[in-house]
Amino acid sequence: MKRIAVLVSGGGTNLQALIDAQGRGELEGGEIACVISSRRNAYALNRAEAAGIPGIVLHRRDFPDDLVYSNALLDELRSREIDLVVLAGFLCILAGELLCAYSRRIINVHPSLIPSFCGPGQYGLRVHEAALDYGVKLTGATVHFVDGVVDGGEIILQKAVEILPGDTPETLQRRVMEEAEWKLLPKAVVMFCQDKL
Repeated sequence: MKRIAVLVSGGGTNLQALIDAQGRGELEGGEIACVISSRRNAYALNRAEAAGIPGIVLHRRDFPDDLVYSNALLDELRSREIDLVVLAGFLCILAGELLCAYSRRIINVHPSLIPSFCGPGQYGLRVHEAALDYGVKLTGATVHFVDGVVDGGEIILQKAVEILPGDTPETLQRRVMEEAEWKLLPKAVVMFCQDKL
């Protein structure tokens, strides 16, 4: 059974999709061992508590830079014997030894069809605003491995979502979550846990 750590910074909707999949018995070969938040007041911690999953806060602002923060994360992951790290709305940049120690064992979900609308500064509603401003007809979500380039790691899964007339960033964000993110992320986790990646 592979031990999974889910890293969060906010509301935790993608975390909830994983918790729900686990509750339905769909995370075959894996279990969510802990949730680690970069913010003390992230609602995702409430979701973890409600599911009986240990929640840990490693507040990003308590650390001087990304490297020191990543080293603290690495210590936490090793102490809990974590096999897979899932970034689910985690708004911190990972660096240093963590990326080497967990090479091809960190996955992220991004709310666009990479390589479109990704990279530094592209997260949350900003991604959907960019897609609407550009006028594309399709967007979607991507699950990818994490490496030293923001949103640059090898793509695992993608799913397209149609942009509809009258969409706002908020309506588009919700549709991309429901139709793509919440389906792709559990699927990718299962593929990892069953050694299919």
